Amino acid sequence: MSGPATGPVTEPLSRAQLAQLGRTEGAEPTLAALAASQHTQRLLLLRVLLDALPAAPAPAAALAHEHAALLESAERAAPAAARRVLFYPLTGTWAERCARRLTTGGGQEAARDLGHLGGLAAAAALRAGLDFRLRVDVGGGRLALPTLGAVSTGAPDGTPAELTARDGGLTLRLPDGPPLVIRPEPSGGWRSTDPRWLPLHTLGGGPRPVLLDDLDPSRPTPNQAGDGPPRHALRPAERAHWSGLWAAALPLLRLGGAARAAELTLLNCIVPLLHRGGGRAGHVSSTSAGAFGAVLASAPPSAALLAAGLTHELQHAKLAAVQELNPLHHEGPRARHWAPWRPDPRPFDGLLHGAYAHLALAGFWQQLALGLADPAARDQAWAAHCRAHTQVGAVLPTLRAARRLTDDGRLFVAAMADRHGQLGSPAPPEGHLVRARAYVETARAGWLRQHARGTVT
Repeated sequence: MSGPATGPVTEPLSRAQLAQLGRTEGAEPTLAALAASQHTQRLLLLRVLLDALPAAPAPAAALAHEHAALLESAERAAPAAARRVLFYPLTGTWAERCARRLTTGGGQEAARDLGHLGGLAAAAALRAGLDFRLRVDVGGGRLALPTLGAVSTGAPDGTPAELTARDGGLTLRLPDGPPLVIRPEPSGGWRSTDPRWLPLHTLGGGPRPVLLDDLDPSRPTPNQAGDGPPRHALRPAERAHWSGLWAAALPLLRLGGAARAAELTLLNCIVPLLHRGGGRAGHVSSTSAGAFGAVLASAPPSAALLAAGLTHELQHAKLAAVQELNPLHHEGPRARHWAPWRPDPRPFDGLLHGAYAHLALAGFWQQLALGLADPAARDQAWAAHCRAHTQVGAVLPTLRAARRLTDDGRLFVAAMADRHGQLGSPAPPEGHLVRARAYVETARAGWLRQHARGTVT
């Protein structure tokens, strides 16, 4: 990729920007700086991947070089359009895995991963407006075009296919069956009358369109999050349910504070996680380090929990990006700290991440408690605010006393503490505060009984 060689060098964040972010805020230029740094890293990662292609098995390497040539042509012809695909969060998930396997002798696993490069190159070239003809291989019974959708072919792995782009449209030809044609829509999606075409679902109404990506084969689906086996696509009713949750969550995020609404500019896609068992009411969410801009989430039972989950996960994304630009500490990876939101000991970095996410949640729930009209909903918001605020207060002394904080880290944690103090007013209903303190103290006592030896509380 040509970007890092010709583009500006990413600068560290200023002290003022660090203080903003430490308070779980961030003005538009600050959030843009975080995104720009992640995009620069993505271009470097893709350059490493393309430079490692000769290490792939011969047949896969030859085809991958064709795909790489088209990808680079798209990036040169229309960088902004092509980079919608290159900077797509799930491109990072795939590129990290593929580059690692190529550079460590992954062999056939690397060859299978490289099959995705053809769809990636085709999607970037389509967005760049190029005409092309490209050979690709089917994998997993389908061909994915990141940010556009996927073709469900039913063909065995390795089945050859031909993609031809002309005048903005794309034709897919397989050895068996009629050709499939997709074309762009004025709304920005891609359509086809062929039922084999599975377009991505878009969640609108926010500061930018957000894709509900249930199709990309690179999407992470962590077993520890409790999701079931991935399907090729959500059912129409499931997509409609997500759209309803999203539409109801947006006004709650706006009510939850200007920072919560502004952070949505960082969100590019939601990857739906599928629970085992249809009756489970819990909600899980997570982020992936290589997929900046993606949030993995199961469908929550309410829009408020979706808004809270997005708030939580976007703090993790922000903090990870901050630490790439301005290292905050040099603490080791040993899991030895108590965190009142987890039953297991946490490393210092995990403690910092958790406190940061819960600090944003405390502010979000407080704003809802002050702004919602329904008394029952306000009461629930106060309870959630008190718990998160008390949890953060319980670990701030550990964070501030850490010996291996950098100067930037001390500034960042001091800003967190300042924000925590601000959130103590107005005072919540006394009963909620008492229950929250009792909950945290009970959690501390139980944790100490199990983990006290060799740990820090």
